[in-house]
Amino acid sequence: MAGSGKSPRTISADQAAALVKSGMWLDYACGISQPDVFDAALASRIPELHDVKIRACLTVRPRLAIEADPDGQHVHYFNWHFSGYDRKLHDQGRCNYLPLNLGETPDYYRRFIDPPDILIIKACPPDENGFFNFSATNMWHRALVERSRIVIVETTPNYPYVHGDQNAVHTSEIDFIIEGDGLTPTELKNPAAGDVDRAVARFIANEIDDGACLQIGIGGMPNAVCSLLMDSHIPNMGVHTEMLTDGIVDLYRAGKISGSAKRLNPGKVTFTFAMGSQTTFDTLHNNTDFHCTPVDYTNSPHIIMQNDKVISINNTTKVDLQGQAASESDGHRHISGTGGQLQFVRGAYASKGGKSFICLSSTYERKGVRQSRIVLDLNPGTIVTTPRSDVMYVVTEYGITNLKGKSVAERARALIALAHPDFREGLERQAYESGAIPKGFSGRT
Repeated sequence: MAGSGKSPRTISADQAAALVKSGMWLDYACGISQPDVFDAALASRIPELHDVKIRACLTVRPRLAIEADPDGQHVHYFNWHFSGYDRKLHDQGRCNYLPLNLGETPDYYRRFIDPPDILIIKACPPDENGFFNFSATNMWHRALVERSRIVIVETTPNYPYVHGDQNAVHTSEIDFIIEGDGLTPTELKNPAAGDVDRAVARFIANEIDDGACLQIGIGGMPNAVCSLLMDSHIPNMGVHTEMLTDGIVDLYRAGKISGSAKRLNPGKVTFTFAMGSQTTFDTLHNNTDFHCTPVDYTNSPHIIMQNDKVISINNTTKVDLQGQAASESDGHRHISGTGGQLQFVRGAYASKGGKSFICLSSTYERKGVRQSRIVLDLNPGTIVTTPRSDVMYVVTEYGITNLKGKSVAERARALIALAHPDFREGLERQAYESGAIPKGFSGRT
């Protein structure tokens, strides 16, 4: 839609920001692709604008255009998946979540969303064929380029050049180019794994076989699995994942990832976006072993299932005794997003020999009071990310259970066994009082 087939004009950030009019929809793309010099220039114009709407995802640096409007009178922020910064904005009433399965986003832009007025996206400088590489974040960027009325590229020479599919925009599709600030990608380092993380990881690692194809989510527990696999004797693992994490890159650097058993993209580490340390970004640079694709390829269950032995590992915050996993909100407080969790749970189940794991610590602390993550009922307003009908394995530091084929009463008993010992008696009493476990029930445990 954008681009005229002619050479794009190179303009200053201030000139680019001057294109913004009141009432426009802007798109800041996702993660490390969000613009910085444009954002700073737009911030200086915010007081003179009204009803400017910015759509984005996984913000990794403060957005100056939002910070310039602390009362939310001029600009509104919409987000597909929250980072910690986005969550803070939401808590202040300044960011609104857009519900979806993340792998469906390209289709949303092509079918349901009016064309953005302006797309502003960071990309590498053009190669010899006139392509501006999207670097380590592909996601729905091609759909954005196709649909946006004006496309502005903010060049960034210190981002890694990443191989993949549809991971670039051609000069003929661009309206304006801004020279970027030369920053390296923002690092997102995973917290060190604790004893609980390692205990959960041991249960999961025991379920991973030769030829497994890994999807690893963000957080200490999934990455603790990677640490354990470093010392395993599994020689032939592959990767088809949404997010590329430091843990996966560490496995690759240790020679544990061959991808030879994959049916799709054999020999390649397939992903749609990367967040991690500078080591991860350095490993990606011009490395043909890595294959960065649109999110509707990495996350669609009918594609995921085509690899055998898919292993999907994701965190959750709470699981009720029915087996519902709540991974994105605490009551009405939004925390993150659905992301790719449900799609990978379904894709792994449909994969030949596939397994999905929902992992969590048994307890958490709030205001100094320890509380159980295994509960009879989810708090009012809490969003169910993965329905009970989809959940397969649930894992805490106290054990692992497969809920497939279990009745409600059997599920309740199995999940109570995964709770912290201090909460099991209370949960069992609640289960009987609510009828989740009928009186006199003698089914298997």
